[in-house]
Amino acid sequence: MSVYDIEDGLKESWLQRLSLQYVKSDRATAQIIAQRYLAASPCLETLLKLPEDSLGYHYATHLISLNFDPNFYRSIQVNSDTDYLLLRLRQTHDIWHIVTGFGVDGMGELQLKAFELSQTRRPLAIVILLGGLLGALFSSPLSLHSLWEEIVIAYNLGKNTRPFLAQKWELAWEKSLVVWRQELAIVHSNLGN
Repeated sequence: MSVYDIEDGLKESWLQRLSLQYVKSDRATAQIIAQRYLAASPCLETLLKLPEDSLGYHYATHLISLNFDPNFYRSIQVNSDTDYLLLRLRQTHDIWHIVTGFGVDGMGELQLKAFELSQTRRPLAIVILLGGLLGALFSSPLSLHSLWEEIVIAYNLGKNTRPFLAQKWELAWEKSLVVWRQELAIVHSNLGN
């Protein structure tokens, strides 16, 4: 069973409806959902030609260094606002990693899920966070305190940051990552701000 199977099972739940209601309470996010803005898959070779400080360059080098496919996610046919929301979250997952500065290791994924939970109330984020905490409880219980601290920091960062879902990242690949972070109020110790 994959995370997409879990999310598909939660798609019609009241938790997912609450998540959609929450993200649509922000005017800019509601607008992008109404527009159903989706970008074409980026050409990584083209993004590598952008300035080295740009979001696009960072995105391309990130995916290439990890041998990731920009279309790794399970696609969704968009027939509803919920479909759009889930597809957009999948489509921009690695952009969120880059802009937040959270890694792609276990800790980084949990940090991103905590950030995402505060921004979207996405049920899948709760499931993954609970799984990570249970895993730590049984495999390395002494790490629970530091893990919990990192989750709380990431959650609070998401609360104090402008909504990521309202961004049309792909229309400004050339924008400096530093400028993106400043505009969105991303400040935490992992970035050396």
